[in-house]
Amino acid sequence: MQKSVVLKGYKDGYEIELKADAAFSQILIELTELFERLKHEKEKNDEKIAFNIKTGARLLTIDQKHEIEKIVDNYPNFLVHRIVSDVINTKEALQIMDSKNVHVNGDVIRNGQVKDITGDVLFLGNLHQGGVLRATGNIYVMGSVSGIIHAGFDSNVRSIILGDISGAQQLRIGDLVDIVDEEKVTAGTDSLVFVNDLHVLEFTSIDKLKSLRPKIFNQVGGF
Repeated sequence: MQKSVVLKGYKDGYEIELKADAAFSQILIELTELFERLKHEKEKNDEKIAFNIKTGARLLTIDQKHEIEKIVDNYPNFLVHRIVSDVINTKEALQIMDSKNVHVNGDVIRNGQVKDITGDVLFLGNLHQGGVLRATGNIYVMGSVSGIIHAGFDSNVRSIILGDISGAQQLRIGDLVDIVDEEKVTAGTDSLVFVNDLHVLEFTSIDKLKSLRPKIFNQVGGF
């Protein structure tokens, strides 16, 4: 009979493979048997042992993960480092696709309003003073902006802001904030804003995009 639970040892630790086509009840039985056997083999060793559990093409529910964790909790010297799968659910897949898309937005964002976008955004609308345009990725400005532009929300400091941001009230990338003034940008001229090696917002001309962010340069088709 084929095992539903297979233990594999590697140089840097252990991995437990759960067969995707096995009944979950059988997996729980075999996991308990495995940990019992390991407990007796390691009873003279007080060192904690961490396991990665790989589920392959099976997606465990939260309750199923809790069932596994409850079994492991019975063995103080054992712990689960992580549970990983080769597949993801539909919601996660859609979120990943969404984050990789460039969204075109032409909204009017008024004072007190916040527009949140997952991924990159090409903004063609009108951002009023006191309004906030916030994206998890890059922001390409081709509209009118007088409010707050926040790229890389909330921690992606590799994001950039590109376009005419001379009228913007404030710029943010990740957790960094800066005020736009005449010394940094010229009205009517496109600028590139990014986080430099000193973890400071830096303003430069858009012709630096190719050297600073070559992947983004290729994504937008070059210029």
